[in-house]
Amino acid sequence: MIKDNRTYKIAVVEDNLGDFILLQDYLEETVIAPTIYHFNCYKDFYKFYETDSNFNEVDIVLLDLSLPDKNGEVLVKDVLKITPSLPVVALTGFSDICFAVKTLSLGVYDYLLKDDLTATILYKSIIYNIERNKNLVQLKESEHRYSDLFQLSPQPMFVYDKENLCILDVNKAAIDHYGYSKEEFLQLTVENITSLECINELKNKTEDNTIENQVLCKHKKKNGEIITVDVRSNEIDFKNQKAIVILINDITENLKHIEAIEFQNQVLKEIAWTQSHIVRSPLARLMGLVEILSNENNSESEKKEMLGYLSKSAQELDEIITDIINKSKLVES
Repeated sequence: MIKDNRTYKIAVVEDNLGDFILLQDYLEETVIAPTIYHFNCYKDFYKFYETDSNFNEVDIVLLDLSLPDKNGEVLVKDVLKITPSLPVVALTGFSDICFAVKTLSLGVYDYLLKDDLTATILYKSIIYNIERNKNLVQLKESEHRYSDLFQLSPQPMFVYDKENLCILDVNKAAIDHYGYSKEEFLQLTVENITSLECINELKNKTEDNTIENQVLCKHKKKNGEIITVDVRSNEIDFKNQKAIVILINDITENLKHIEAIEFQNQVLKEIAWTQSHIVRSPLARLMGLVEILSNENNSESEKKEMLGYLSKSAQELDEIITDIINKSKLVES
C-alpha cells in the first residue's frame, strides 16, 4: 500500500493499551508520519484541551465510548462540547453498537467497530471525516458571513419563500423601519407588505437574471403608512428552501424632495414669464400716460382722465408685483 505523506495530527482517547497499539499500527501502515496524541481518560484529554496549544492543530479525535472516568452519553456530550470544530469518530464494540448509532444524532461524525477494524477502514474514515469537516466548517463560515451581511446592513432586508411568499427572515433595519417585531414579520407573507404585481415583476426579473433587477414598489408599514421603495433582489438557498432575498431602499423622502424642486421650478418659470410679459403691459401704459401728461396743451379734463388711467395702471402693476412676491414665498418655503 502506498502511504499517505500528508501530515495528520490525531487525538486518540482510549484506555485499553492493546486497542491503542493496534490503532497506532494501523495508522502507521497507511500514513508515513502521523502525529498521535494518546489519552487514557477524559480527564487527561480535557487537560490537553485546556493547557496544550497543540490541541488547536488536531485534525480528528478517535474516542472510545467507555473510559474509566466517564462513558456513554455524558462522555460524548462533554467531548463534543470542547471539540465543536473537530470531527469525532467513536470507537466501540458489538455490545455498544446501538449506542454508537445514537451518537451520530448527538454530533459524532462516524463510529467504528473495533472487532471489524482494519488499516484501510480506519484510514478511509479518517480521510472522509476530515474532508467532510472542512466542508462543514466552510459552510458554517459562509452562513456566518451571510448572517453578518444580512443583520448588519443599514438598509432593510427580507428573505421570503419563492413559492408561498412567506417571510423567512428579516434584519434589524427592517424591524426598525417597518414597525413589526421579528415574530410578527415571520407570520406575514410579502403580500402583506406590497402588491402581488410588484412581487411578480421582481420574480420575473430575478428568474431572467436581469442585471438591473430593480423594481419600484409601494410598501405598507405596520402603522398603515405607504412608502415608495427601490427593491433589489437575488435568489438564494435558505435552509434548503428556494428563497428570494431583497434589499430595500426607502425613497419616499427623496421623491418628495424632487416633487418640491419641480414645483419650485414651475413657480419660478411662472414668475419669470410674469416679469417678462405681464409686467410690460401696465408699465408700457404708465410710460405712455406720463409722456401724454407732460404735454402742456392738455386740458384739465384730459389731465384728469389721464390721471385716472395712470392710477388704474399703477394699481394693476401693484397687483402683479404682489402676486410675484406671493409666488416667491412659495419657492422659499
